[in-house]
Amino acid sequence: MKGLFIFPVLLILLFGIPAFADYQKGLDAYESGDYATALKEWKPLADQGHAVAQYNLGIGYANGKGVIQDYKGALKWFKLAAKQGHAEAQYNLGIGYAKGKGVIQDYKGALKWFKLAAKQGHAKAQYNLGVGYANGKGVIQDYTLAHMWINIAASQANENWMEYRDIIAEKMTPSQIEKAQQLAQECEAKNYKDC
Repeated sequence: MKGLFIFPVLLILLFGIPAFADYQKGLDAYESGDYATALKEWKPLADQGHAVAQYNLGIGYANGKGVIQDYKGALKWFKLAAKQGHAEAQYNLGIGYAKGKGVIQDYKGALKWFKLAAKQGHAKAQYNLGVGYANGKGVIQDYTLAHMWINIAASQANENWMEYRDIIAEKMTPSQIEKAQQLAQECEAKNYKDC
C-alpha cells in the first residue's frame, strides 16, 4: 500500500489536474475497499504510461483485488512500471521471477530486477540480491557480495537480517569479511550507485 501514495504531486505536474483527480478517485476507492473501481480509475492512466498506476494495477492483479488473481497480468504491469524505474515494481517483478509466478522461474532475471531496485535503496531488493549471491542462484556464488548487500539491507530495514549475514560470515575469511564491510560502506557513500 506504501506505493499507492507515491508521486501524487508528480501526477499533477505530468498529467494535469484531471489525471490527478482520476488517480485520487482510484486511491479513495482502494482505501474504501472498492478495488474494482480503483483499478478502473487507474487503468487509463496506466495505459498512458503512468508508472504508479501501472504498479497499482500490478498489485491488484497479484493480490486478486478488483480482478481475478492473475500473476501473468501482474507481471505485465510491474514490468511496464519497472522499466520506468519504479523500485517497488522492480522488486515485485524480481519476486515473480524468483518464485515463478506468472513466468517461468528465472533466478538470473530475478536478480536483474532486484539489482535495479537495490541501486535505488530498496532494502528488500538488497536483501534478496544478497541471498542470490549467497546461494549462487542467478549469479556466481560470492559470499563477499552477499555479505555486503545483506549488511546494507539490514542497516536500513531489518536487523534480523544480520543473522543471515552472520551465517554467511562463518563461511568467509576475516579478509573477505573486511572487504565486504568496506564495499558496503563505499556502496552506501555512493548512494547505491555503481555497487
